Amino acid sequence: MGSENVRDAVAIVGVGAVGATTAYALMNAGAASEIILISRDQDKVLGEVMDLNHGSSFVPPVRIRAGGYEDCSETRLVIITAGVRQKPDESRVDLLGRNLEVVNEIIPNITANNPDCIILMVSNPVDALTYAALKISGFPPGRVIGSGTLLDTSRFRFLLSEHCRVATQNVHAYIIGEHGDSEVAAWSATSVAGMPFEMFCQGCPCGCTLVEKDAIFQSVKNAAYEIIEKKGATFYAIGLAVRRIVQAILRNESVVLTVSSLMDGQYGVSDVCVSLPSVVDENGVLRVLEMPLSEEESSEFAASAETLRANLNKAGL
Repeated sequence: MGSENVRDAVAIVGVGAVGATTAYALMNAGAASEIILISRDQDKVLGEVMDLNHGSSFVPPVRIRAGGYEDCSETRLVIITAGVRQKPDESRVDLLGRNLEVVNEIIPNITANNPDCIILMVSNPVDALTYAALKISGFPPGRVIGSGTLLDTSRFRFLLSEHCRVATQNVHAYIIGEHGDSEVAAWSATSVAGMPFEMFCQGCPCGCTLVEKDAIFQSVKNAAYEIIEKKGATFYAIGLAVRRIVQAILRNESVVLTVSSLMDGQYGVSDVCVSLPSVVDENGVLRVLEMPLSEEESSEFAASAETLRANLNKAGL
């Protein structure tokens, strides 16, 4: 695929708030040697490139430039953030029809120029669009990934850390299923400082009732709606979440992340892209993990997938 730097180069298709913030997050972390921004809006993309490059003396060496789909041939990873913005009170499902047209245009342009790259879908509704990208591209399932519930999982861990008064890094918890209204909190797989959550709560002065647990989960599930209502869009945290996925791939980390990928029988679910903890390395998703969920959580996960499948059927996918 060309020079040695190819494996460290990424392209971002779409330079709205999420795309630009993702580029900024990658730049700050020194995650990639080259970042190529692709957009229909040439003035916008050139402005973003200028603004980012003017900070180059403050970050690890990185080349940032505007490009076209032909430049995808030089990348290991293509990130898709293009699409229409979610409106206040608009569900991610309502977005599907509008953004499916965008994906139908973008994916063939990527695959025509680089049949070996990894595609990372960030645009919403991310699970349905990840599935669409997989079908359109014809790529192996592990090479088409969605950002999935990685951000939801981060929100979950943050709120638990606040409630339990312990650092976020000591909280292990996962949101699984759809990135959206039917997502599931895997309470039975939640631990703090290596202890099962229920055991940690026994010695915790703040306590944790079922009502409080549900309030935490509802805050996670409704976070995007609240942020959109207050400031119009979410982009800082998702930019950091995407950076984490990119680092896992470019550095071959084999790290466990709740990304969206094609299910193949996990908890009885197949032929949809949803999130479970997955091992992510230089090839994309290496392995999707099945945790010891409660019967209720397994049923909720399957129901989440069924909801998504119904929406895919409506869209003709």
